[in-house]
Amino acid sequence: GMVPWHVTSGMNGAIMVLPREGLTDGHGKELTYDRVYYVGEQDFYVPRDEEGNYKKYDSVGDAYDDTLKVMRTLTPSHIVFNGAVGALTGDNALKAKVGEKVLVVHSQANRDTRPHLIGGHGDYVWATGKFHNIPDVDQETWFIPGGTAGAAFYTFQQP
Repeated sequence: GMVPWHVTSGMNGAIMVLPREGLTDGHGKELTYDRVYYVGEQDFYVPRDEEGNYKKYDSVGDAYDDTLKVMRTLTPSHIVFNGAVGALTGDNALKAKVGEKVLVVHSQANRDTRPHLIGGHGDYVWATGKFHNIPDVDQETWFIPGGTAGAAFYTFQQP
């Protein structure tokens, strides 16, 4: 099939449907949060010319032959978070105050990923977004398979 074409031509973003009744710790305790942040890892596959410069095309059809060549290796030319270099740093950093409860939704369409919470642990983690399952607890790093969106609930203990 043409799965590589699908991968190289824009597997980005996520739709995550939270349970109508809200999140729980898996044992009936309701979990409420103050904010939700989305972290999306995107891989881009842009063909290059003989000198290594990225190519531009007038149409998708014009890019077909070069895209087939890029598909054969599935080696991304760009890997970014939230669509751009620096999208989550500096003024764009995801911020929270001490005591705030944050739900972080994280997706990676093409490859496996391992979010890592520096300075704390995911209080409750649904690595594959299955909210009716009992979440993992106290995870510093968790595994999200490619093509999946996971979520982690964390109460910030320090700035």
